[in-house]
Amino acid sequence: MFCDACGSAVQPGQAFCSRCGKQIVGTTAVMQPRRGRVQEHVHLLSILWLAVSALHAVGGVVLYIVANTILAHLHEMGAPQDVPTGFLRPFLSVIAILILAKAACGFIAGWGLMHRERWARTLAIVLGFISLFNVPFGTAIGIYTLWVLLPSQSQEEYETLALATAAA
Repeated sequence: MFCDACGSAVQPGQAFCSRCGKQIVGTTAVMQPRRGRVQEHVHLLSILWLAVSALHAVGGVVLYIVANTILAHLHEMGAPQDVPTGFLRPFLSVIAILILAKAACGFIAGWGLMHRERWARTLAIVLGFISLFNVPFGTAIGIYTLWVLLPSQSQEEYETLALATAAA
């Protein structure tokens, strides 16, 4: 319970505020402490990382399949012989593997945030910066991740949540 004039704590049944002296009239209400930004948003953030990583995984698998099936047999399908496909297949395969690696890191970050692992905050911030270049969904989740996890108060709050989860 809190005084409506100065905001200091008031005990049940107390007639006057011990800090400002204002008379407490009527019943005093118990206020729940306000949840912090990290506590309010970390669960949604973990779900978003899992969803975006699933989209990246699908895209990486499709790109890898296209690079190693269609482009491997492009000349057999009637493409002109002067079309240079020798570099395209390995290049797209490497890009697909990088996309799949980013998706795996996103899955790990999402799982870690969901379970309040201490290392997950750092991984999510790094992935948030990398995702800023993936317009539009990557940019949105990157900005949201940085808004939730980057401030120093967020670090303290996340550490508190991680320690509470580890103790439970």
